Amino acid sequence: MMLKTEKRAAFSLAMVYAFRMLGLFMILPVFSLYAGDFSGATPMLTGLAIGIYGLTQGLLQLPFGFLSDRFGRKKIIVLGLIIFCIGSIVAANAETISEIILGRAIQGMGAIAAAVMALAADLSREEVRLRIMAAIGMSIGLAFMLSMVIGPVLAAQYGLSMIFWITAVLSIIGIVIIIWITPTPLSQSFHRDAQLSIPAIKDIMSNKELLRLDFGVFVLHLVLSATFVLFPLVLRDVIQIPVLQHWQVYLPVFLLSVVFMLPMIIVAEKYSKLKGMFLMGIALVALAEVGLSQFEEYLHVFAMLVIFFIGFNFLEASLPSLVAKFSPADMKGTAMGLFASAQFFGAFSGGVLGGFLLTQNFGMAFMTLAILLSVWFALAMTMQKPKAVSSRIISLKNLEQNAMKNFLQQAAKLPGVAEVSVYMEDQVAYLKVEKDLFDEELLKPLLV
Repeated sequence: MMLKTEKRAAFSLAMVYAFRMLGLFMILPVFSLYAGDFSGATPMLTGLAIGIYGLTQGLLQLPFGFLSDRFGRKKIIVLGLIIFCIGSIVAANAETISEIILGRAIQGMGAIAAAVMALAADLSREEVRLRIMAAIGMSIGLAFMLSMVIGPVLAAQYGLSMIFWITAVLSIIGIVIIIWITPTPLSQSFHRDAQLSIPAIKDIMSNKELLRLDFGVFVLHLVLSATFVLFPLVLRDVIQIPVLQHWQVYLPVFLLSVVFMLPMIIVAEKYSKLKGMFLMGIALVALAEVGLSQFEEYLHVFAMLVIFFIGFNFLEASLPSLVAKFSPADMKGTAMGLFASAQFFGAFSGGVLGGFLLTQNFGMAFMTLAILLSVWFALAMTMQKPKAVSSRIISLKNLEQNAMKNFLQQAAKLPGVAEVSVYMEDQVAYLKVEKDLFDEELLKPLLV
């Protein structure tokens, strides 16, 4: 059960992350519709404006994490939100496409992801940390869905600049939350399950399964960004749905996709069919892209978009889970940091590719994305079947050094323990356990 401070930390950090991502995502379904209002706009620059935040965020999220180790988590998060706010204001006042690109690049420079995760780790006990991380992850998914509904309405009624002004306000609210609502940790330390370790990078980069997943999230977010450079124009210009009504397309699409995604999650987890469902998710997104290349009428496009988000939502949820399963328990933070960087670079590449594809016909553009997904599908077929394992973080603060050594030896012999690492300087043990075989109660005698 979480303590009050842990609940406050989970809620406040989830809100800060959600507000930030809401501001970034609201542009996605509308920018290509309004890019022509800015002087100097070309298809390539339109795509660059959509994706550029991913480049600066991917480059700076790890340095921001290291800065938070030295200067304090909250200070660096506030700095990041101030930078994000400045970028939003630059974009809100932009009159040229170059100014929009500059504003979006500055937004990405406020790269607080690693610092937020580190602060969440500082504010939580080992046994509840995964729940706090899950709450932050869920907030990102919710922000994405809300942005796809809110963005078209705001842009149609008040113009694109209003989205950027609201984004600036949301970042200021985030600063208020961090300063006055988020608890301040009594101390901060390095958490191997939540932070990147430089010495561990070599091991993670040599892990073929993790590299395959990094490539996968790169392609997934490339396809997402490129699709939404193209798709809003299909809705407006081909299907002839006014921008103010686009939310009426996206809202039922998201609701239906979540309903149809749930059986995939149940089959993957309950029946240990994660690899099969994972491949199905990739196939669904690819099928949707093929279908969009042959669009004819509204119902056809609507159905393809539902199929797209069934697959996308499942993959977005399962990819981090697979990273956790394939990474060593004591290197999960490093694996997730590199995974996040691949995601951001994918968003950038998708924006650039989407801009190029705007110069082609829609059919060829969507088929190009389907081909990229087919390459990922072929690579994913060679993925090892993931074991039904989960991570555990055990505090050893009550044990002396000899007792920690004994814990390492004895815990490794317990049924269902696939992996155990003990760091005496941190007084923490990292375990990877098989859910069906592991009994948490068997650890208790080793902790006294």
